[in-house]
Amino acid sequence: MADQIPPTAVSLIDYQQLANEKLDRPSLAYLEGGAADQHSSEANIKAWASATIWPRVMTQARGATTQTSLLGLKLDSPLMIAPTAYHRLFHEQGELATATAASALNTPYIVSTQASTPLEEIAAQAAGSPLWFQLYIQHDREFTADLVLRAKRAGFQALVLTVDAPVNGIRNHEQRAGFQLPPGISSVNLHGMRPAPSMSHALDPRLLSSLPNWQDIAWLKELSGLPVIIKGILHPQDALLAMEHGADAIIVSNHGGRTLDLLPPTKTALPLVAQAIDKQIPILVDGGIRRGTDVLQAIALGADAVLLGRPILHGLSVAGATGVAHVLRLLQHELEVAMLLTGCRSLTEASSVINTPN
Repeated sequence: MADQIPPTAVSLIDYQQLANEKLDRPSLAYLEGGAADQHSSEANIKAWASATIWPRVMTQARGATTQTSLLGLKLDSPLMIAPTAYHRLFHEQGELATATAASALNTPYIVSTQASTPLEEIAAQAAGSPLWFQLYIQHDREFTADLVLRAKRAGFQALVLTVDAPVNGIRNHEQRAGFQLPPGISSVNLHGMRPAPSMSHALDPRLLSSLPNWQDIAWLKELSGLPVIIKGILHPQDALLAMEHGADAIIVSNHGGRTLDLLPPTKTALPLVAQAIDKQIPILVDGGIRRGTDVLQAIALGADAVLLGRPILHGLSVAGATGVAHVLRLLQHELEVAMLLTGCRSLTEASSVINTPN
């Protein structure tokens, strides 16, 4: 029987509740858990909700559109699918279901290094829709280079280098639930890599010597010939450094609150980064986006596009590819309604919704 959308799933919050009811405790802890006491992950959502949006009435709406451009892509919407690991934890078809939904809606999909499906199969399933490859630089640099070239051969159009998680965060929620990957699910695209040396502590010199650095941006660009987007920027000075070292775009992200607790919510960091970058390269943002009004705020604060992480996995858990597509459609519809009710005919007019009126 094909996956079906539950009649009660009318918002992203509904999908989260339905997924939470369906998943086993360890998988749920992996999906929803944040670092330490989870202040950062919770603050992401609360920050978008603590806002005032100014409406406009009787405006000229003819020709209104959510279309945008990003690194040469002409997109119908600023929505993108963020990189998240192990989709087969949440549905038997895993990343193939996510790619099916992305293809159906022509939504860019950023595939994780830790995908549970071979990247070539994901690319084939995406059927020509925009695909980017998220990269963790591995301790084995030769393997990392081969992985990058493998992604390029498969048709991925950009690299997303995640820089904010050189080590795993302290995820007490997962530890308490005893989370472990079940048999048959793994980071299949990392198979064949030589094992990492056993580390005695987080400041082990062998780990420190293998961490990514700013010069890796140029290395990846020369190696692949692809645009390189840096994911995990919060501090404006890091945004400037990324741009100075050749980043083609940046993603304002605190890793969904999963690496370090007490980080600022992405909504707080976004305008500071946008001011520093001053429209010289595109800015994307993720973290806690659950409503169309959140998307509109993000665009108003300087983002060119937004990434959805956990909501995609909620939709996948509940109804596979159908659920992922429905999550995207719900948020798209909410964005369109928010634009209409605030008098925005295009995303370039979004700043008016948060500025205090004269």
